[in-house]
Amino acid sequence: MGQRLKQLSQWVQQQASDQDVPLDEALQPVSGDASFRRYFRASGAEGSWIAVDAPPEHEDCAPFVAIAQGWLAQGVRVPRVIASDLEEGFMLLEDFGDQLLLPELDDSNVEQHYSRAFELLRQIQRTTNPQLPPYEPVMLANEMALFPEWFLTRFLGLELSDEEFRLQGLVGRLLIESALGQPQVSVHRDYHSRNLMLLDDGELGTIDFQDAVKGPVTYDLVSLLRDCYVDWPDEQVRFWVEAFRQRLLKDGIEVAEQGLFQQQFDLMGMQRHIKVLGIFSRLWLRDGKEGYLDDLPRTLSYLYRASARYEELDTFTRWLEKRVIPAFEAHPRFAGQSLEHWWQA
Repeated sequence: MGQRLKQLSQWVQQQASDQDVPLDEALQPVSGDASFRRYFRASGAEGSWIAVDAPPEHEDCAPFVAIAQGWLAQGVRVPRVIASDLEEGFMLLEDFGDQLLLPELDDSNVEQHYSRAFELLRQIQRTTNPQLPPYEPVMLANEMALFPEWFLTRFLGLELSDEEFRLQGLVGRLLIESALGQPQVSVHRDYHSRNLMLLDDGELGTIDFQDAVKGPVTYDLVSLLRDCYVDWPDEQVRFWVEAFRQRLLKDGIEVAEQGLFQQQFDLMGMQRHIKVLGIFSRLWLRDGKEGYLDDLPRTLSYLYRASARYEELDTFTRWLEKRVIPAFEAHPRFAGQSLEHWWQA
């Protein structure tokens, strides 16, 4: 047992002793995520908890604890924080189980599951958390800067010209302007099928919300409906987008009319997927996490297909067609694979 895990185990046992809850000594690993955090299950005769190891030199537990407590008090299904040591980077959480939404989704049940996901999202958007930082233009721009560095240059091996950098800058400003022009609400920031949990009572809970911000009303909707891990027909997505817009109006949120709202959704999706292409590439090249590469074709297709819907993005769309997609298809990871269906709008 590593020293860090030993310290976590001792801390968990102390918390259990303080609450007079007997637990087994051994912590069982639970699948992790794209961060430095590690998760373990602490079990006993009376139930189980989730122990979190978040090394303080890499992770800050304070936002998670504050948001969890605030959202839980306002009725959002997030894990209860049982104990925390912010200095050491340890947390003990309510155990939501192992049933992620993603592997359960199919055509026969998606409407039922997404109906619950929409309701949970509405609850998040209605929360009032003064401590949430604003999704500022510099943050949106810095996220998109991961795209040329990690995806285009390091992953695809492209040498970008000054003109190509200027094009990305122009598109980035358009996407940021659209994001800032929307109503600003509480944003989970990673609201997708791998962060939604099917609970024992049949409801949905959400995890991994420590990066929440005050930001565009379409952001989490994009994360859910243009999920990097599962995709649905465009016609169905447009139907869901409009249905959610109607829900927002009923909640008193003054969103745009249908056509503009759909455009805001698409442009917000472009910003997110530009960021994610960079993040997934970095997870492989820097952190050795190869599994995310399988989701690059879907993510790139979202970016391309959204751009192709708008005349003002014609130059960017043609650049993706002539420069980026051919380099992507020629990459050793995807060479020989049939990727053409991804680019069909």
